[in-house]
Amino acid sequence: MAATINGVFRDGPISGVQEPAAATMLLQIAGEFADPETKQRIWEAAEEHIEPTWDREAGEFTLGFNLDEPHPRGQLNARSMAGWICTEGAWRRIFNEPNLRKFDEPTVCGVDFPRVALSEARWDGTALHLAAHPQNAAVHGSRTRVRVTNIDSTEGWVMTRSNGETTALSAERDYVTAELIVDNETVVIRRSEHG
Repeated sequence: MAATINGVFRDGPISGVQEPAAATMLLQIAGEFADPETKQRIWEAAEEHIEPTWDREAGEFTLGFNLDEPHPRGQLNARSMAGWICTEGAWRRIFNEPNLRKFDEPTVCGVDFPRVALSEARWDGTALHLAAHPQNAAVHGSRTRVRVTNIDSTEGWVMTRSNGETTALSAERDYVTAELIVDNETVVIRRSEHG
């Protein structure tokens, strides 16, 4: 007899993952509704059918869904990966418990994507934590600039690197500019007490 939790079967085969549209829907809703163990079972069952591919030179991870197409389908990838990163109840919280303060918080603009991605971009109430992730090895260690907008004043903003080095950020009319090293290390941007 298969084990159940709340009447839901926890063992046995998972069907529907062979067909791209059904697999996409199942993977997406697993992030919202499945507990971590069930979500892992669904992804493991789907893996041979969704064709995960890591192109290290391009710095891209995609799902091909065994469609034998030259380019992965964006909608299938986006919906599936939303299910991958989503935790139980996260979609519901986005719509029912929105963080309306985010529109008042400092915002990062001008990211040189896809050459650079931000693996961290988080405002903690007093400081902005950023990490510039390289697209591939050729980009690692290069430099990039981003703008920090939606700030009360452009005066006194500084950036502290992981080694403790602190530099003043250049100020424009309504934003400051930060030069990041594309090495995936977190920097902290804040207004100094003297700013």
